[in-house]
Amino acid sequence: MSPAVSPGERAAHGGPAPHGILLVDKASDRTSHDVVARVRWLLGTKKVGHAGTLDPMATGLLVLGIGQGTRLLTHLVGLDKTYHATIRLGRATTTDDREGEFLAEHVDATGLEDARIEQALTALRGDIAQVPSTVSAIKVDGRRAYARARAGEDVQLAARPVRIGRFEITARRESEGHLDLDAVIDCSSGTYVRALARDLGTALGVGGHLTALRRTAVGPFAVEDGVHVPARGEGDDVDLPLRGLGTTAARVLPVLRVDEAQSAALGTGQRISAGAPVEPAPSAAEQVVAALDAEDRLIAVLAPEGARWRPVLVVPAEARC
Repeated sequence: MSPAVSPGERAAHGGPAPHGILLVDKASDRTSHDVVARVRWLLGTKKVGHAGTLDPMATGLLVLGIGQGTRLLTHLVGLDKTYHATIRLGRATTTDDREGEFLAEHVDATGLEDARIEQALTALRGDIAQVPSTVSAIKVDGRRAYARARAGEDVQLAARPVRIGRFEITARRESEGHLDLDAVIDCSSGTYVRALARDLGTALGVGGHLTALRRTAVGPFAVEDGVHVPARGEGDDVDLPLRGLGTTAARVLPVLRVDEAQSAALGTGQRISAGAPVEPAPSAAEQVVAALDAEDRLIAVLAPEGARWRPVLVVPAEARC
């Protein structure tokens, strides 16, 4: 029997390799790595990466880089995130979410007043020091924290600075002694929403854990623009629309317009003059700029060097889009 050939591999025989950014709306109970592997097969390329994973129980926006798009991910991974979450108050778990084992007896949380909850939320907003969940992917002496925790080790993680721009309760439901809170959270990259659920429950003295999580935005990119990637066995006839590198870079980096001569110089790794004006980007958080030509194609990513721009990423001519 001949080996399976993906639709992308079949198409690749008659066309160029794919390059760009793909927005995916991940389904529940699928790992981010499963989605990446599936996209690799569907597009027929091994060069697929992500700008931040989601837990299997979580749904929502995954930002994937395809081909040369993988090199742009370093400028996307640090973008702020928005989540819609459901926090259950009344019990803590070993993983700070619904997939863990209960840590203590149930505490009736239905009598918690909104004013008391708001007071606890206030301490979890702004610039805070957060201790990540013990089942996080943070490495401790070369091993993932979750691997150590599952092996029965006592994992102690250091607090890390994060920023919580919004932590707003949008609804509450009471049932069987539990209090479920729906929340919208705007936060910096590296924030653990599970840890926010844990810390809210701890502050209220009732314990808490996360029961649902959906990532709705990564920087300027929204989950409404994401596509569903069918799992293996769900069919291969799916359109995976790739966003151009130039239009994507312009959403997160300031833009420097370059002419043909400058594009040619950058293509060989040369520096160019910094005399041209730079167009600001709404979500820019870095000093580097995106060099775009007249057709909005990404030529390079540049860093300032005195009176010149130095290329830190050069896109090959055949991959510019």
